[in-house]
Amino acid sequence: MRIAVVGGGPGGLYFAALMKQLDPAHDVTVWERDAAGVTFGFGVVFSDETLGGIENADPEFAGAMASRFARWTDIDIHYRGESHTVGGQGFAAMSRKELLSLLQRRCHDLGVAVHFSAPAPDVRLLRADHDLVVGADGVNSLVRQTAGDVFGSTVDHRRNRYMWLGTDRVFEAFQFFIRDTEWGTVQVHGYPYSDSGSTFIVEMHEDVWRRAGFDTGEQFAPGASDDRAVDRIRELFAEELGGHEVFANNSKWLSFATVRNERWHDGNLVLVGDAAHTAHFSIGSGTKLAMEDSLALAACLHEHPDVGTALAAYEAERRPVVESTQRAAQASLEWFENIGMYTGQEPTRFCFNLLTRSRRITHDNLRTRDPEFADRVDAAFAAAQGLPATAPAMFQPFRLGGLELKNRVVVSPMDMYSAVDGVPGDFHLVHLGSKAMGGAGLVMTEMVCVSPQGRITPGCTGLWNDEQRDSWARIVSFVHSRSTARIGLQLGHSGRKGSTRLMWEGMDDPLPEGGWETVGPSPLPYGPASPVPRELTRADLDELTQSFTEAALRGAEAGFDLLELHCAHGYLLSSFLSPLANRRTDAYGGSLANRLRYPLEVFGAVRAVWPAGRPMIVRISATDWADGGTTEHDAVEIARAFIAHGADAIDVSSGQVTADERPAYGRSYQTPLADRIRHEAAAATGTAVIAVGAIASHDDVNSILLAGRADLCALGRTHLYDPHWTLHAAAEQDHRVDWPVQFQAGSRKPPSARTDAVRPRLSLLRADPPERTVHLRWTPRSAPERVRDEPPATGTRV
Repeated sequence: MRIAVVGGGPGGLYFAALMKQLDPAHDVTVWERDAAGVTFGFGVVFSDETLGGIENADPEFAGAMASRFARWTDIDIHYRGESHTVGGQGFAAMSRKELLSLLQRRCHDLGVAVHFSAPAPDVRLLRADHDLVVGADGVNSLVRQTAGDVFGSTVDHRRNRYMWLGTDRVFEAFQFFIRDTEWGTVQVHGYPYSDSGSTFIVEMHEDVWRRAGFDTGEQFAPGASDDRAVDRIRELFAEELGGHEVFANNSKWLSFATVRNERWHDGNLVLVGDAAHTAHFSIGSGTKLAMEDSLALAACLHEHPDVGTALAAYEAERRPVVESTQRAAQASLEWFENIGMYTGQEPTRFCFNLLTRSRRITHDNLRTRDPEFADRVDAAFAAAQGLPATAPAMFQPFRLGGLELKNRVVVSPMDMYSAVDGVPGDFHLVHLGSKAMGGAGLVMTEMVCVSPQGRITPGCTGLWNDEQRDSWARIVSFVHSRSTARIGLQLGHSGRKGSTRLMWEGMDDPLPEGGWETVGPSPLPYGPASPVPRELTRADLDELTQSFTEAALRGAEAGFDLLELHCAHGYLLSSFLSPLANRRTDAYGGSLANRLRYPLEVFGAVRAVWPAGRPMIVRISATDWADGGTTEHDAVEIARAFIAHGADAIDVSSGQVTADERPAYGRSYQTPLADRIRHEAAAATGTAVIAVGAIASHDDVNSILLAGRADLCALGRTHLYDPHWTLHAAAEQDHRVDWPVQFQAGSRKPPSARTDAVRPRLSLLRADPPERTVHLRWTPRSAPERVRDEPPATGTRV
């Protein structure tokens, strides 16, 4: 093959070297616009997984890298005058310049033609003259830009500003320095990469950056550094530097750009590394991703008979890995953008919050890495609740308004579409009863509709007549008599999303016949096939409010412990809140305050008739996942408004307001929304916040609670998979809870073939178990003048 590589960074050079090893007959040429010794940044970090792949592919090159690594396992977090150390992580770093030098030498030895200080020829010419063209030219890729819209590129410029620097202070471990300044929170990400230097990345929110006077408007030539800013950073972090120097290398303020592409290849043109995708530096190295891309691309080209098939295989193999990394990176960068929210947290909780920010490290994962620190996190959480640290966080009791919950697990509302004329039957008794006997602290009904016209489908339950109330009373009585769970009523009206088929017949599809008129704040249909709702009049609003209060009275008579007003998912009250559904020009439309008016009226009317000793909460959609819709900032204001009107908790969901939404799905993907509302809206009043959305394991629940992202966790599909999920979660954590007496024989996990077998001894002498290294510090091989890391004078090394 004749191969052109545009970009002589680690990704491009590594790919070129691998292709030459696979077949020396390949004609591989690399063009790099900068000189051989020019690079951005100082150190690069690799995971053990990536290093294992490099060693398998090229043992000689891997050996050369290994001899230059700085290795350590600890993370030091310096916060509010204290230094906390967490071990068991595992890092390997080296100088970026040394890495490039090794790759350049490897390419030379293998016969790759590398042209430095040489911009590549026009991409169209390269494509015509080569079998394959690889765009490895970084985040500002000319290859990607000159290809037009073929890749479907988007670039998301983030709100933080950062500067990549180096220092001759050789850190012993990864360092997070968190500083509260007069302008706001500033943080440093630092790590060693050699015997003589460390990376020193300074980061802050753009608002902090402006207040601190770093926004001078000065433009810098390529390769030049912002020396004035570097001098100020040297002064600002003089204590952390401990008399050591800070170095610049093409260092200027940047905002991180998240690059995504709908596709990475077109014909014989393919993108790798930052040209195809970027991931924030706080979760790892872009160099790591680029070299992984190059390894996969070279392997696929070798394994498949033609370029087109090989490039498709490369993208199919790498895209899931990269998208998973980008989801974690997005969560991490957003955490650092909002770090000011957390600087009031108790130090141990703050450290755990920081460590688990990307959701890749969890409580169980951390316990495996550093059990001692995990114990401290558990103890700090329990102490904050005034409880002994005798139970996992999820099994610590919680008081919601005047209601005592035995634990912090909620069975989320789930529509079952199985009622007849709005009356819940035996199905609902078994469904909700089994979940209550399964150990959760609170079990929520599906959305119970306040009128026949307020149903989503003909199978939805209601509370508009006494027959429905009495059937609900039977279910509530079962839950109270057969379990220690509490049961909550979710009350709502479908609005413009009503009169549709049952979910399994076609979700959101209108009824073909026998449907009813839908209503909404404005005559705007939910989706292309949805009917146009009738715009509600003032008289209609009064009538609807009356329906809500009458349903709430029946719910109280049925004995429900809690009421949740459904203001989410595009149903009636949610559609008043969203500018995508509410285009009214009267007092109920326009500004957010006006859009809040009717949902708050309903809340107040229901609160007035709901028993004072029973909590009332609200579920909201914290974002519409669509341009022009409700934003996270709006959600904070919406939550504040409901809290001011007496809400005991905010249940934070998202989306389903418009058929055009584009949610960012992933594990616990809605938790950051709950986190923000908890810290910005609820913390001042002590109002509870419930997190919901793809929370699937007891480890996730504990991690969310311990980090302070929510007070309760609601799980839906998880309880459909296992109605006794909470009881099983207790057993898996060796925590004793009260099982229903009829089920106590099942409170221990049954033995399996694997666990039941008794293994023989097959060795003559017992081997001593290997000692597990939890705390490993980087100790350079030769640096006699080096100063050992010490915590700030006012801090303590834990």
